[in-house]
Amino acid sequence: MNSYVTAVQPTIYFIGVTTTQSSIMRVFPEWAKALGLKDAVIKGIDFKPHSSPEEYREAVEFIKNDPLSLGALVTTHKIDLYHACKDQFEYLDSYAVSLGEISSISKKDGKLCGHAKDPISSGLALENFVPADYWKTYDGDVLLLGAGGSSLAMSMYLTQEKFGDNVPGRIIIANRSVPRLESAKELLKDLNPATKMEYIHNPSPADNDKTLASLKPHSLIVNATGLGKDAPGSPLTDDCQFPKDSLVWEINYRGNLVFKDQADAQKRDKRLHVEDGWIYFIHGWTQVISEVFHLPIEGEILNELSEIAKKVQSQK
Repeated sequence: MNSYVTAVQPTIYFIGVTTTQSSIMRVFPEWAKALGLKDAVIKGIDFKPHSSPEEYREAVEFIKNDPLSLGALVTTHKIDLYHACKDQFEYLDSYAVSLGEISSISKKDGKLCGHAKDPISSGLALENFVPADYWKTYDGDVLLLGAGGSSLAMSMYLTQEKFGDNVPGRIIIANRSVPRLESAKELLKDLNPATKMEYIHNPSPADNDKTLASLKPHSLIVNATGLGKDAPGSPLTDDCQFPKDSLVWEINYRGNLVFKDQADAQKRDKRLHVEDGWIYFIHGWTQVISEVFHLPIEGEILNELSEIAKKVQSQK
């Protein structure tokens, strides 16, 4: 169990697995200065993946009742925390309810608020590297490796009705365990019918290789498993073959990114665009900080924060 100490200055928490290794611990103090949050600090709360409901509830109860504990960003534990703690929140946004996850904890008007920010932050990150009218032009597939919150959020983002006919024809979610696939299928059952959703049980990296080999050129392949950051390895083997002219996204930016290395090895021959998770990191954190501190973060200030983060990261 974590031991919680009453905050003595405005505090945002990072609920993750290996939070001390995250760049945010060095970036946030500089961001706080730029945002005028002169006394604000960040603290990490680490849990093993799929910890007990009691542990999640204890953390949420502490934040809820501690006056200067203003909120938190939640990574790996988004789905588990939602199911363990949803009754502790006075407000849950529509994405949190529809996705069954909480990535942002904040307080407003005396209420504890839970938001799912991934459909917004993953969308902003995708817009950064997926060309305009990509699906309409090339009709590629999407392969989301992992059935956690990030894959659900991306599925929701990519299939929005507002995109008209610029939506993927097929999205495949592949996962090594069946329960998460069944949960994903239920949560995403009302998505845009223009996109065919497939849910594939792939217990091993070799199984994922076979699914990867079935994709069309100009596809999007995403590592949303946590492998490379929360645990070592890749969801693919070194024998995998990426489809030509495709977009490959490793949504992590730190750790031993074997998946990204595998894509980089084929980058020239297959004409791949390989993206890491840095922009996702920026949008993910600024969306939550905006909610926790009740500050709009967009436009010039967002660009300034991105430059600050790059500078801090380069001094590592």
